[in-house]
Amino acid sequence: MNTVKSIDAIYDDIVARNPAQDEFHQAVREVLGSLEVCIDRHPEFLDQKLIERISEPERQIIFRVPWQDDNGEVHVNRGMRVEFNSALGPYKGGLRFHPSVGLGIIKFLGFEQIFKNALTGMPIGGGKGGADFDPKGRSDAEVMRFCQSFMTELYRHIGEYRDVPAGDIGVGSREIGYLFGQYKRITNSYESGVLTGKGIGWGGARVRTEATGYGCAIFADEMLKSTGGSLDGRTVVVSGSGNVAIYAIEKVHQLGGTVVACSDSSGYIVDESGIDVELVKDIKEVRRERISEYAGEKAAAHYVAGGSIWDVPCEVALPSATQNELAEADAVRLVKNGCLAVAEGANMPTTPEALHVLQEAKVAFGPGKAANAGGVATSALEMQQNASRDSWSFGYSEERLSEIMIDIHRRCAETAEEYASPGNLVVGANVSGFLQVADAMQAHGLI
Repeated sequence: MNTVKSIDAIYDDIVARNPAQDEFHQAVREVLGSLEVCIDRHPEFLDQKLIERISEPERQIIFRVPWQDDNGEVHVNRGMRVEFNSALGPYKGGLRFHPSVGLGIIKFLGFEQIFKNALTGMPIGGGKGGADFDPKGRSDAEVMRFCQSFMTELYRHIGEYRDVPAGDIGVGSREIGYLFGQYKRITNSYESGVLTGKGIGWGGARVRTEATGYGCAIFADEMLKSTGGSLDGRTVVVSGSGNVAIYAIEKVHQLGGTVVACSDSSGYIVDESGIDVELVKDIKEVRRERISEYAGEKAAAHYVAGGSIWDVPCEVALPSATQNELAEADAVRLVKNGCLAVAEGANMPTTPEALHVLQEAKVAFGPGKAANAGGVATSALEMQQNASRDSWSFGYSEERLSEIMIDIHRRCAETAEEYASPGNLVVGANVSGFLQVADAMQAHGLI
């Protein structure tokens, strides 16, 4: 049996069945590219069509979201939820509100979520959702009306034993609050476990806000420790300035590194003395302004409009903004400037061409399904607390997060070693996650 030919044929069929979904195709190709040696050991997976079954969502829901702005104008957005795989537990994955949201992006995110969730070792399946709504520039009242309309349809498809959404780009604690309130109103029940990322005072978990960024920094530290180093004393660049980037910066500083640059869609700032994370929090989370404001308040910093943040020399890079932000030319510059490690804080921020450059140069690489799994892991911990009507301390929650991230790195490294790819955490993450889901699907029969 020619395994490569079989996998290529499966991929071609997936592309044909899902036209004009480039991000989804890319995510599938990345996983399938690691599975050759796995399928060689488990040829029964081909006979049982495990790859085809994992690559086809169990359910795709698309719906209309009508709402009215403060001036009385009616708007119509499109909402969706892709419930991809429930072999390990209820569907789990965030909601993204952004103009770029379409089925291809949601399916790519949901597909990645299957394996990311499996790597956490928690009993959660994979899903994703969102809408092509942009909360930027909208009043709280407009965001509330949109969220209420969105949940008026979504509520019938979710539940603590069915599908548990969380936040993603454009969906923070404000949006989760409005969504939860509408769910509670419609169902006449206080079902805390139906959404994660809630406020601490009404069922939320400590460290959930920080978890994705903290987890990415911890994973990067583990990558460096595996070769005898650490983040301590390292120069780091973090793209983005949203939730993930902010708390990645904070944790890097706690671990002894220095983050010298971060960005938003307008450009990036450089502060060689180390990014003042409290100022970034104030600018982005309180004032909701552009990152350029930082340079106006810090004499030692400077702002670069547009351009590429990857021009800034660093030893560690944490792409934490959005998909495909780190391209081939960026990877070439990182290598030239002596970058030692890249860990993905965002979902699939590195293009395939850039990944090839980094791997050829022996740059340690942590794929997003492993490196940014801290957010969903802590969401699962929030579900545990909701189920037991409990609330854990920040210290205990952070300790659990650290244990999970260290274990994810260990699993990826050991699987890569076992499958003849020592040090290749992409192979380790893909094969480890795939095997766990495939084994569960086999146990459940042909469904």
